[in-house]
Amino acid sequence: MRIVLARPDGAWGSLGGTRVSTGQMGRRDYYLTPTGIFLHTDLILDWRAEGTFNSQHIRGLGVKGMRVWDFGWQRAAKGWGTGEEGDIRLLLHATDPDYLEKRLGRPASKGCVRIPAAMNRFLDRHGVLDADYEQAAKNDPRFEAMLLRERTPTALAGSALVIVDSADTPTARLNAPVDAVDATSAPANSSRQTAPQL
Repeated sequence: MRIVLARPDGAWGSLGGTRVSTGQMGRRDYYLTPTGIFLHTDLILDWRAEGTFNSQHIRGLGVKGMRVWDFGWQRAAKGWGTGEEGDIRLLLHATDPDYLEKRLGRPASKGCVRIPAAMNRFLDRHGVLDADYEQAAKNDPRFEAMLLRERTPTALAGSALVIVDSADTPTARLNAPVDAVDATSAPANSSRQTAPQL
């Protein structure tokens, strides 16, 4: 995952990054993480992890309070069978710090993008993907409650998660939660990478 400052009138710059896990092939009910441009808008309200354990004693969304960014229902290729498509809820979230965080950097998710807790806290505290949320919070207490009280929002906040896969040369698509609109072609980075756009 790279955090990229994408200026419409200037050079783009990488501000840093981390390893993530994306969709895994070969397991039933696991999808390949879709590629494209996914907008994070005030049309969908995010939530925070409860920190609860599943039956395998895994906290799939991380510890209590970790942010879960919701990019809505998206079409994704099934990682099993013939590879036909299905609908997944595309999420960006932390993962279990004891068992799964050390395994980040390889495909392992059901189609979402798993990030380390440190990156989750950074994105959340600085509002990297919260340009629309900051505006909505001025008039809607639901969005105000979602944003951290002790946040330091960046003036460079954006609203797009860009996911590319260097294994192929896809055409970038703008993927709204309801409608997908074709955009221009975009170069791929390395393996299935994500880049929040500022």
